[in-house]
Amino acid sequence: MKTSYEKIELLEKMADGITSWIGSIHSLIIHTVLFITSFLLPVFGIVDVDKMLLVLTTVLSLEAIYLSILIQMSVNKSHEKIEDIQEDIEDIQEDIEEISEDIEEMSEDIEDIQEDIEEINEDEDDEDHNERAKKVILKNNVNTNKNEIRFLKDKIAELQHKIDELKKD
Repeated sequence: MKTSYEKIELLEKMADGITSWIGSIHSLIIHTVLFITSFLLPVFGIVDVDKMLLVLTTVLSLEAIYLSILIQMSVNKSHEKIEDIQEDIEDIQEDIEEISEDIEEMSEDIEDIQEDIEEINEDEDDEDHNERAKKVILKNNVNTNKNEIRFLKDKIAELQHKIDELKKD
């Protein structure tokens, strides 16, 4: 036995299908054929003109009511999707801010490392071979950190570009 949620979900899927079909060329053709047929029935004397107009008016009124309901359902779904996208954009912006803070911290660390390297270079005359190797490793680490920062900056620019695109949509 289906739960009420499953029944509602099924009805929503049916409404989506109907809305899609109503907006199709097939629907336009079928409606056109039905209208032509309904106006030809009195011409051939099959149905009285007044009866045909009464039935056609009633059917069209009911169809208009259901179409307006279906359209409003589509608008509501679109609004929900837009709200979800806005939340995603806000999350991305928060992530970008956090990454920017991390980059600033890394930049400060790199500056500290560079100062240490300069101090080491000043004291180089007094150090042995192992100390020189440590300097090389430190320089390598600095370069690696710089590369990581460039990568993160590129990633931020890419995310910002995506945010701008989502805002345009």
